[in-house]
Amino acid sequence: MTRNNPHISRRNVLRTATGAALVSVAGCLNTDGDSDTSGDGTGSPDGQGPLQQVAVEATTLVVELSPNADVDQVNLIQPNGELFGTRDVAAGAQQVSFEIGTAYEPGEYRVIALKGEETVTESTTDIVPEVQIQDVGLYRNNPDKPWDEVYGDTETDRLKNGEAFVTVTNTGTGPNSIVELVFSGDVPNPIEDPRGSGMFETEQVAVAPGETVDLFSNSFPFGSESEKGMGCSPEGNSGQFTAHVETRVGGNVVTKEFDVEYSGSDKMSDCEVTITGA
Repeated sequence: MTRNNPHISRRNVLRTATGAALVSVAGCLNTDGDSDTSGDGTGSPDGQGPLQQVAVEATTLVVELSPNADVDQVNLIQPNGELFGTRDVAAGAQQVSFEIGTAYEPGEYRVIALKGEETVTESTTDIVPEVQIQDVGLYRNNPDKPWDEVYGDTETDRLKNGEAFVTVTNTGTGPNSIVELVFSGDVPNPIEDPRGSGMFETEQVAVAPGETVDLFSNSFPFGSESEKGMGCSPEGNSGQFTAHVETRVGGNVVTKEFDVEYSGSDKMSDCEVTITGA
């Protein structure tokens, strides 16, 4: 597993944080040879154990230790049983962290606290992302989005009218990143193989656990009608399209279908576009 992750180049406006920034992941602890399955994510049912909390914050696994923990090393074990990393615990320290990034193997991880070569306690926790598509929107229907910050204030409304954003959320317990955005089906300009990632001026967008992010397209899916696309008409043309996002962790492609109607004009630049969940 690669642990040296490339820098994720992206604009801050692509992020819309929802919920808490810190996502606790409940584990099973073994402090005195007995398992704790309380599932509260605190690391100890009475708050007195050496491991107080194991949690994912953005792309980092954070291990909180109790003030009186007699521990000098913490190891993180991957789902395949291999060592992910080791952290020395300085005297008086109550926290160590592991940068897991967005190129890790999802699954069950073990956190092992040691004193010398003896295991003091250990915890198991699932680090698994779950990316879902929530919504698709257009500039003409959502002018309050930060379009100028994303595309630049020199871009025309005509250009922005052709673009779209896709809102995704990560309901899982591990971070992920989106590496491709594709629109197919009944859009004016369907492109199966968009330039680059299909997202504007970025190759990937990180999505932390509990976070919701807007992905801004770069393929003009709702721009001028192409040979394979659906156009607008005064009476209304209706169809269905699919938004596809590919994730880095797991290499999954997440899809969601939407109903769409194009009405009020014979030109896309003046078309009224209504998008609803299929």
